[in-house]
Amino acid sequence: METIWFCLVAIMIAMYVLLDGFDLGAGAIHLLVAKTDAERRQVLASIGPVWDGNEVWLLAAGGVLYFAFPALYASGFSGFYLPLMIVLWLLILRGSAIEFRNHVRSAVWAPLWDFLFCASSLLLAVFYGAALGNVVRGVPLDASGYFFEPLWTDFRLGQETGILDWYTIPAGVLSLAVLVMHGGLWVQWKTAGAVNQRAGRVAGLAWWAVIAVTAVVTGVTLFVQPQVALNFRTWPWGYLLPLLAVAGLAGVGWNLIEKNERRAFFSSCLYLTGMLTSVVFGVYPMVLPARNSLFSLTVTSAKAGAYGLKIGLVWWIIGMILAAGYFTFVYRSFAGKVQAEEELHGS
Repeated sequence: METIWFCLVAIMIAMYVLLDGFDLGAGAIHLLVAKTDAERRQVLASIGPVWDGNEVWLLAAGGVLYFAFPALYASGFSGFYLPLMIVLWLLILRGSAIEFRNHVRSAVWAPLWDFLFCASSLLLAVFYGAALGNVVRGVPLDASGYFFEPLWTDFRLGQETGILDWYTIPAGVLSLAVLVMHGGLWVQWKTAGAVNQRAGRVAGLAWWAVIAVTAVVTGVTLFVQPQVALNFRTWPWGYLLPLLAVAGLAGVGWNLIEKNERRAFFSSCLYLTGMLTSVVFGVYPMVLPARNSLFSLTVTSAKAGAYGLKIGLVWWIIGMILAAGYFTFVYRSFAGKVQAEEELHGS
């Protein structure tokens, strides 16, 4: 049962990355692809009715994590207190910038909201990647199951690590490149005219960066976390997961050439799915690796009670059916390209 919940949490995090990832990417490229006020409103309109709904997956994943793996929740949220507070403030700034940009028409304030929307989206993309890098690399857990990491120490992979080091920084750069590509493909798909063309060019440039940084981070990961290579040797079927990522990345490049905007975006989704599931497969059965492997939290040591997990599974299925229905309705209602004059509407 604990393995099932491990997979369910991974699915919810993947859904968050796929959905909120494109509007984070749209924010990161906002000032690059939109040169006028009308064009900036066009970018905002491309994520208008879905951006805040997409963030629900982050809250839901946190709630499920608390329910299914309380030891992981307690340890992770205390150890990552500093970056979590940074992420929280960035989310607040980003949401405020979007709403004020829409509701307060001011030539004086609009540039500030645009900057905050872009900067907070960009920094969130980097921090999310660095956070995932921390989980893969391992944290300085002790025998009590707790730890604390400063923002940085000496940037080395010793026992006293920081949030940022020579491994997590490239992971953050990869996350930024991927979400810029993902967001660029979304904006290209949802817009027309000059914004559409610029977004396609940005996505194409980011695609080359993703290829290069993916190769570097993958190679370094095999050195930093030996469990990854061990799992792939133990269960060779797992190689299908990185192959999905490769196929998705190839699909992005091909469909950009063919100018098939819809397929290019869904190819990006395939790449993200392949990468995230490869990470999950690689660290299993650990849910929070420790630098000293004796203290790592696993699906067994971090899980909640068996009875609660069984009952919770029933309610999770019901909740996911309702969520799937809601998101299907919203995205079907939002089909087609947006126009520059369309207003931004929160869901």
